[in-house]
Amino acid sequence: MPMKKIKAGITGSTKIPLEKITRAESKKLLQQVASLKPNPLWRKKIKVGIIGGAGYTGGELIRLLLLHPFVELSFVQSSSNAGKTIYEAHPDLLGETNLNFVPTHRTEVNVLFLCSGHDAAKKFISENELPENLVVIDLSHDFRHHATSHIGKRVFVYGLPELNREKIKTAKSIANPGCFATSVELALLPIAAVHKLTGEISVNATTGSTGAGQTLSKTTHSNLSVYKAFHHQHLKEITESVTALQPGFDGEILFVPQRGNFTRGIHAAVQLKSNKELAELYEIYNLYYASHPFVTISNNEIDVKQVVNTNRCFLHLEKYKDNLLVTSVIDNLLKGASGQAVQNMNLIFGFDERSGLQLKPSAF
Repeated sequence: MPMKKIKAGITGSTKIPLEKITRAESKKLLQQVASLKPNPLWRKKIKVGIIGGAGYTGGELIRLLLLHPFVELSFVQSSSNAGKTIYEAHPDLLGETNLNFVPTHRTEVNVLFLCSGHDAAKKFISENELPENLVVIDLSHDFRHHATSHIGKRVFVYGLPELNREKIKTAKSIANPGCFATSVELALLPIAAVHKLTGEISVNATTGSTGAGQTLSKTTHSNLSVYKAFHHQHLKEITESVTALQPGFDGEILFVPQRGNFTRGIHAAVQLKSNKELAELYEIYNLYYASHPFVTISNNEIDVKQVVNTNRCFLHLEKYKDNLLVTSVIDNLLKGASGQAVQNMNLIFGFDERSGLQLKPSAF
């Protein structure tokens, strides 16, 4: 079977097939290639450590980082599992790594992910002297709010790339958003950006049982229940994120969270008033997310399984009279936690934002 001729060229404003390049053009192209300055961080993998690696978010981070092309996973700490192999806590990692959990942290890394749970991160940073150039990404709620974003010399940036991408790129400390907060904020940010949020906003959002942690209970696993209605801890960060784009918005956000009878994912139904036509609203959303690779606007109805096991968010819009319904679906453990944490790391170190996060959805 004869071999097919392939064409190649230099990426840029134009692509010139190699067979048509003149000697002068060839010299010019060689000069262009010689002038390219690759990111020096890509020549050498960055070293990463995890504090609290035995839980759901720690386990997802391990899975992502083991396959990340620019990362070396140096250690995974767990007080309760110290000395055990990682696959004893996460059986699916059998054959993927021979690392053991360690009892304490190490500072000879470029990035430290904190997955120890709420209030533990603040205690850890207070009790340990960390190098100033060490990037810290915390997955708890300890530093998400304006009033709690400072500790010592560290100032935490709220790590929602679709809101704070440029700030994240230069940050040394990241407060990773909550899972419910991520799903609701992504539903509201485009409207807030054009200052068209008005009046009351109603949110009904259901998370899978993994959102309640690993301990089984009658109300959190294989069941459906409302919890912390109107007072959920993520409500404050939702409000702060929305008002960052639309200062002065003082409408009430009525947030009813639920735990559902499925394992992972979040389905959020966000209702608000809007006098704009549906076509114009789709334009607003598509424009806002045009440069954000993990958010997709769908013209069709969406469901959780489309995004489970991915770092993606799907949004769908519907209108009834002057009522706008925005449906948002994410994976609570990935875009709602560990995947977003890796996305933030990618931005800080100048990697492609999608590195290590081009994942296959479960689909069914």
